[in-house]
Amino acid sequence: MVFVTSINVWSKTITVCSSCSITTIKEAIELASEGDTILVKNGIYREHSLKIDKGITLIGENFPTIDGDSKGEIITIGADNVTIDGFKIINVGVSYTTDYAAVRVVTSKGFTIQNLELEKLFFGIYLQKSANGKVLNNKVKGEAKTEFNSGNAIHLWHCKDVEIRNNDVRHVRDGIYLEFSDNILIKDNFSKNNVRYGLHFMFSNHNKVINNTFETNGAGIALMFSKFMEVQNNVITKNWGTAAYGLLLKEVNDVNLINNKFIENTVGITVEGSNRLRYIDNDFTSNGYAIRVKGACYDNHIINNNFLYNSFDISYNGKINDNKFDNNFWSNYTGYDLDKDGIGDIPFRPVKLFSYIVNRTPETIILLRSLFIDIIDFSERVSPVFTPDDLMDENPRMKRIDRS
Repeated sequence: MVFVTSINVWSKTITVCSSCSITTIKEAIELASEGDTILVKNGIYREHSLKIDKGITLIGENFPTIDGDSKGEIITIGADNVTIDGFKIINVGVSYTTDYAAVRVVTSKGFTIQNLELEKLFFGIYLQKSANGKVLNNKVKGEAKTEFNSGNAIHLWHCKDVEIRNNDVRHVRDGIYLEFSDNILIKDNFSKNNVRYGLHFMFSNHNKVINNTFETNGAGIALMFSKFMEVQNNVITKNWGTAAYGLLLKEVNDVNLINNKFIENTVGITVEGSNRLRYIDNDFTSNGYAIRVKGACYDNHIINNNFLYNSFDISYNGKINDNKFDNNFWSNYTGYDLDKDGIGDIPFRPVKLFSYIVNRTPETIILLRSLFIDIIDFSERVSPVFTPDDLMDENPRMKRIDRS
């Protein structure tokens, strides 16, 4: 049996420049056929509403600029197997009824959006009902002041099997946003100074968040109403504010949080209504709260983590505990190790009574370093009244866990 693969041997390259026979990208797209390449020379192209309805490759040479003159959406992709590579795209139109984007991908497969520099935008890269694509090596910089007058840098709606890798997203509403999007890989991205979230999930399952940095956002990551997630090797740092946190887990299930670093956040992790979570090999360093449990959280395991110099390591609202704490290092632990096996001989109770007081009366935080607070916390550890009796680490480590 002989299989014959059809290849378009007649594909061509169309060149666009100010002195070429074709001077606009729009004209080149109209002339192109399936499989063609459009090569755009360096220069400024004042164009918007570019519709790509065929599988072509659009390549910029030395980063030509596409200036949308704030007239609306700039590029819309509505075909499979489209690549856009190597452009600076600026001046997307702003609308409070239409989500204008620098690049929109609609019901497409096999797309690649890479090496773009997007500025003066509303939404950056907007993917809807699309699959099997890649968003790689892009730089997105907005001018967001509030979340109400800005869009997201990379936005996915009803997408699946997309790779989002090595992007730098700043000064927008959400750095990366997913809604009803599954099997998405988010890896090696840098998300900083975004107004609301560095990364935001809603109703999205089976996703991986690996080796990213989320710094000085309104809040780092929000995982909401989702399940079967992997969050590994991320740095989540300096998300400060009265309502800020490094990671929000709200009504999520079956999430593995492995080898992440939570550094100098108001709250490292806020968790509510979430079950079967695995916190393993993470470092919580110099946060206000390391983990703040608001309630309805069951069968969660907190194992082999470093809790280093946090004001509060664990905060609990109730007296019932169905979660396991084991083999963690707590910088606040003052026990001893007579048998020299590296494990403290007495259990450690990580919940301070004072955390209950602060949860109910935030103004009392000014008493944090007072002798009176030390006394009541000591009393609660000796004879728990407000904290769950079984909320303790039976095997606290004597030395910080080395991750090298």
